[in-house]
Amino acid sequence: RKLKNAPQSVIERVLGYVDSLLETTSATKPYSLSKEQQQILDSQLNSDKATYTDAETLYSDLKKKYEL
Repeated sequence: RKLKNAPQSVIERVLGYVDSLLETTSATKPYSLSKEQQQILDSQLNSDKATYTDAETLYSDLKKKYEL
């Protein structure tokens, strides 16, 4: 509905974007995952972001742990 009066160029760009989202990722990624690896990644899609560790903290913890 919102694109009903949009210029053709905008509609084409939106459709291109939607197509890229819907196309299978196996055609666009240069690697493959085992079924188990893909399941692990998929299980993380809806994980609680509050449980994440920020990169700086992770880096600092690793430096301390491995005395770098």
